[in-house]
Amino acid sequence: MKASLPEPMAISIWRLRWLRLQQDRAALWGGGTLLLLFLLCFGADLLAQWLGVDGSSTDLLKRFDEPSREHLLGNDEAGRDVLIRLLLGGQTSLSIGLLGALGCTLIGTLVGATAGFFRGRVDMLLMRFTDFMISLPGLPLLIILSAVDLSKLGLSEAWLRSGSSTYWRIILIVTLLGWTGVARLVRASTLALNEREFVMSARAQGASAFWVLWRHVLPNAVSPVIVATTLAVGRIMLTESGLSFLGVGIQPPLTSWGSMLTNAQELMASAPLLALYPGLLIFVTVIAVNFLGDGLQTAFDPRSDPR
Repeated sequence: MKASLPEPMAISIWRLRWLRLQQDRAALWGGGTLLLLFLLCFGADLLAQWLGVDGSSTDLLKRFDEPSREHLLGNDEAGRDVLIRLLLGGQTSLSIGLLGALGCTLIGTLVGATAGFFRGRVDMLLMRFTDFMISLPGLPLLIILSAVDLSKLGLSEAWLRSGSSTYWRIILIVTLLGWTGVARLVRASTLALNEREFVMSARAQGASAFWVLWRHVLPNAVSPVIVATTLAVGRIMLTESGLSFLGVGIQPPLTSWGSMLTNAQELMASAPLLALYPGLLIFVTVIAVNFLGDGLQTAFDPRSDPR
């Protein structure tokens, strides 16, 4: 029999949200899955040392070797350990999703809060710019920007060949093109909060616009921002995987789940597992992010029933 929760008025709002989230098994599964993936991927170096393997070293004599005690998922077409390569690719895919989502949230929150708080011409100018960004064709623009030759900008060849250039370029591109949804959510919340008594009282007492916005408006508009950030992680991961699959994403020596799919597409007949593993990880991660995002949306909804 499910135990009833404490009265909502007797506990803090954050505890109430946590209690709501605890009742959503799908959200808990999504959060636990994401936590496990983060721990495994960012602990890849420790796991490689424990197994005594190197995910980046090649050995053509061990191409397509079967799983063994040393290589738990076998070796790929270059004789590299598949498990460690998957975890190293997860570091890239997960970090791009997380950093890109945080960047989108930062820009979207700044634009949306400014437009909703000051309204008038500021709102009109920022929202028309947001509408312009939304109207841009997303995927073609992503491909074009990802294919730009950065050496023309005077960047060092060593840095460009290291693979870090494509990593940070993808994060920058998805951030600059993906903040519009967050901006609209924050603007709507800010417009509603502008008419609340505590905001009007702070203004009447002579508080500055920055203080009212930072101290009273943004903390109360955080709910949709958290949900949008969570859902953006999965969307950005899919974007990165698509770009890598098209050949304009992550480049060697770095690897990602999308680039591993690209390398495995010609081996579908002889080694289908090399495509199955990264594809399955992308699928599970995106599903887990969506489950967690849906759970957070319910938990942060003041109209949801906590009982």
